[in-house]
Amino acid sequence: MKKTLLSMAALALLAGCSLAPTYERPAAPAPAAWPTGPSYKADTADTAAAKPVADVAWREFFADARLRQVLELALANNRDLRVSILNIEKARATYGIERAALMPTLSASGGQTATRAPKNAGANGEASINRQYTANLGVSAYELDFFGRVRSLSDSALEQFLGTQEARRAQQISLVAEVASTYLNLVADQQRLRVAQDTLKSQQSSYELAVRRFNAGATSGLDKYDAQTSVESARSDVAVFTSQVALDQNALALLVGGPVPADLLPPAEFGTVTALADIPSGLPSDVLQRRPDVLAAERTLRAANANIGAARAAFFPRISLTATAGSLSDNLSGLFNAGSGTWSFIPKISLPIFDAGVNRANLDIAKVQREISVAQYEKAIQVAFREVSDALAQRGTIDERLQSQVALVAASTKSYAIHDARYKQGAESYLNALVAQRALYSAQQSLITARLAKSTNLVTLYKVLGGGWQLEQTAVAAAGGVQ
Repeated sequence: MKKTLLSMAALALLAGCSLAPTYERPAAPAPAAWPTGPSYKADTADTAAAKPVADVAWREFFADARLRQVLELALANNRDLRVSILNIEKARATYGIERAALMPTLSASGGQTATRAPKNAGANGEASINRQYTANLGVSAYELDFFGRVRSLSDSALEQFLGTQEARRAQQISLVAEVASTYLNLVADQQRLRVAQDTLKSQQSSYELAVRRFNAGATSGLDKYDAQTSVESARSDVAVFTSQVALDQNALALLVGGPVPADLLPPAEFGTVTALADIPSGLPSDVLQRRPDVLAAERTLRAANANIGAARAAFFPRISLTATAGSLSDNLSGLFNAGSGTWSFIPKISLPIFDAGVNRANLDIAKVQREISVAQYEKAIQVAFREVSDALAQRGTIDERLQSQVALVAASTKSYAIHDARYKQGAESYLNALVAQRALYSAQQSLITARLAKSTNLVTLYKVLGGGWQLEQTAVAAAGGVQ
C-alpha cells in the first residue's frame, strides 16, 4: 500500500500541465491623454510629483469632521456594502472548494457485513450467520490533473474571488461619493430654504406696506396684488424646500444605514463641508487601469481565459485513482491482528470518443465568453475615460461660472435695494421692485447651485479617478460581524 501511495504522489507531481491560453492584457481603447479645449483648464501643478488620487484616503480628502463621521457610519452600516463583503466570503469559499480538488481526499471508514444462510444452503444442513468487520483508510476518485482541467477551474475561481474584492472596493468608492454628494445636497437645500424664508419675510413686509397704502387710497390695487403674488411665490418655495430638506435627510439615512444623529447633520452653510482637497488634472489616462471596476472586469477576463483551459482539457483522457488500505476480519476482536490487512487499488481512465459535439460546443462557449469579457473590459475603460473627461470638462468652467454668479448676486442686490427704496418713498410702483426682487432671488438660488456644482464636481472627480477605496476599521469590523 505504501508503494501505491508513493506512486500516486509521483503521478500528482507530474500532473498539472495547463492548456489555458497565455493571458495578455488587451490594449486600452482610450487616448493616452485627457481631452483638451475651451472646456478644459490647463493644470499648472507638478503632476509628476502629485500623489495618485487612488492613494488619497477619503479622510484626507474630506475636511469636515461631521461628514467624516457620517462616512464612518455608512461604511459600517450600509447594507449594499455588506452584501459586497458577503459576496467576497462566498467567492472565497467557492475558490476553496475548487482548490481542494487539486489534492486527494482522504477518508476513513468502518463497518460490519452480516449474512445469514438458511438450512438448505448451509454446508452442514444448518442455518449460519457470517460476519465481516472492516476498517479502511483510502482515497476516492482522485483525478490526476495531467491536462490542467482542475487547475484551470481553480484559477478561474481564484480570479472570480479577486474580482469580488475589486467589486467591494468599487462599491465603497461609490458609497463614499454618494454619501458626500447627498450631504452636500442637504447643505444646498438648507441654504435654498433659508433664502426662501428670508425672501418671504421681506416680501411679507412689502405686502403689508402695499396694503396700508391701498387702504389709505394712496395707490391702486395693482401694487397690492403684485406684492401678494411675490409673497405667495415665496411661501410656495418655502414649502417645497422644507420638503426637499426632509427628503435629503431620508436619503442620507438610507445610505448611512440608520438615522443620522442630529449633531452630525450639516449646517445651512457650506463652510468646511466644501473644503475638499484639490486634484491635479494632468495625470495620464492609464491611471484608469487602477480603478476597481476596471480591475474587476480584468479579473473576469482572466477567469474566462482559464475556463478555456478547462474546456480544452475535456478533449483529453481523465485519469482517476481510488485506493484503500485497511483491515478485514470475521470477528471484531481480531480486526487489527497481524495478517488481517487488506487493500485495493482501482485506477480508472475515461477517454471521450463520441459526445455529439458537447466538448466542442463547451470550448466554443468558453472562447466566446472570453471575447465577451474582452469587450466588457474595454467598455469599462471607455466608460471610465468618459466619466473623468466629463468631470474635467465641468471643472474647467465651474470657477468662471461661480465668479459670474457672485457678481450677479451683488449687482442684483444693489438693484433691488434701489427699487425697493424708491417704492417705499413712493417714487415708483411696486412692479419695478418686484422684478428686481425676483431677479435677486433667482441669482441667489443659482449661486447656491454653482457652489454645489463646484463641490460635487470635486467629489465626482475624486470618485472617477479611483479615490475612496481605503478600508477603515469600522468597515472591517462590520465585515467580521456579518455572519
